[in-house]
Amino acid sequence: MGASWTALLIAMVGVAGTLGAALLTQSRADRTKRMELQAAAEQRREERGHAEELLRAEQARQGQRESLERRRTCYIRLNTAARQYLTEMTNHLHALGRGEDDAASLENLEAARLAYRDSYAESQMIVPDVVSRSTSAAKQRLNEAYGKLRKYAEDPAAYAEELTTMKADLHKDVWPYVGAMKKAMRADLGVED
Repeated sequence: MGASWTALLIAMVGVAGTLGAALLTQSRADRTKRMELQAAAEQRREERGHAEELLRAEQARQGQRESLERRRTCYIRLNTAARQYLTEMTNHLHALGRGEDDAASLENLEAARLAYRDSYAESQMIVPDVVSRSTSAAKQRLNEAYGKLRKYAEDPAAYAEELTTMKADLHKDVWPYVGAMKKAMRADLGVED
């Protein structure tokens, strides 16, 4: 009976070894699979993170492009309005100098002034400080010239000499500020002179 117990014991050890090897193999396969899944999940997280980073960068670039376009549009309107305002001041001066009925030129001047005022107000919400300083200086000069012109226009005979020199004063005292404003806006847009 001793041999049969030994044979049985050997058979049991063999079966246990076979079962143990199968369990060990399965356990290692499960662990390997878990590690592969974790690695794949980590790679997907990294890829998502990279994709999100690229998306944020693209959104930032798009925001910068939109901001630049808004400023460009604003600058065009403001520059055009300032130049038209000055032109209408000059036209009104000419009408006064010729002794014409100045109602039409005054109406054009007022329309240009209001268009400039609206463009300037818009610019205050959009332009950076460096440009705002030059737009503010130009506005101050334009408004001072407008105030003088309106005062002189009330009594052209009494202010004949001032009206005669005002056109030169516009070129000397106002146009340079409008030019400096334009230069600051172009610099902000990256336009080289």
